[in-house]
Amino acid sequence: MGNKIFDAMSLVQEYSKKHGVAQRGGKIYTQVVHRMEAFRQVFGIEFGVDTQILVDDGQRVVVKAIITNENGIVIGSGMAEEIRGEGHVNKTSALENCETSAVGRALASIGLSGGEYASANEIEAVGRKEQNLKNQAGSEKPVGSPPPSAPASPPSDPPRQSDDTEDADRKLYLEVAGMLPTKKAKASVEDYFGQMKPKLDELKARKPDRYQHILQLFLDRLDQV
Repeated sequence: MGNKIFDAMSLVQEYSKKHGVAQRGGKIYTQVVHRMEAFRQVFGIEFGVDTQILVDDGQRVVVKAIITNENGIVIGSGMAEEIRGEGHVNKTSALENCETSAVGRALASIGLSGGEYASANEIEAVGRKEQNLKNQAGSEKPVGSPPPSAPASPPSDPPRQSDDTEDADRKLYLEVAGMLPTKKAKASVEDYFGQMKPKLDELKARKPDRYQHILQLFLDRLDQV
């Protein structure tokens, strides 16, 4: 790629100043359309961008994007996931939305990120996926009330209870706290939540406060991945 990639990065920075979208914390994000424009302006048709649908089961859409050089060698890639029906765009265009996010991450992998290794759709998707997990849980955190405090690392035991289920509940809490760090994607966090849901539903009916502590572990992990 030589100096061309640096030319493309400089062009993206220029577009960021003109068209950048402000995000939380004052960071600026350059949308995929502008990064792709810079990519084509510098590389023309010398490099290619290809996308592949990995999952489309009616609920989830997962797309992989790759960038290849003139010899067909992959020099960058990115993956994205969207949940159908979650959010206004995904009610009708989940696949298109997911493809745009995947292309944005592929561009970011070769340095054309504009300062943020994410797509605008992806940033919005975080809230949708958190809501989806809450919907699976069947409850919302009360509006205006602070969330339960996340445990320290390594996590401490939750408050003790005097009945015969104390040990089982503590083991469940520590099992979830120990397993969640191994989940490296939002989809795997959601899948793990689904696996644990029968146990969590039983805990929710019997000990709602402890259930909220464990639910918060899942929500915190979604923020981290």
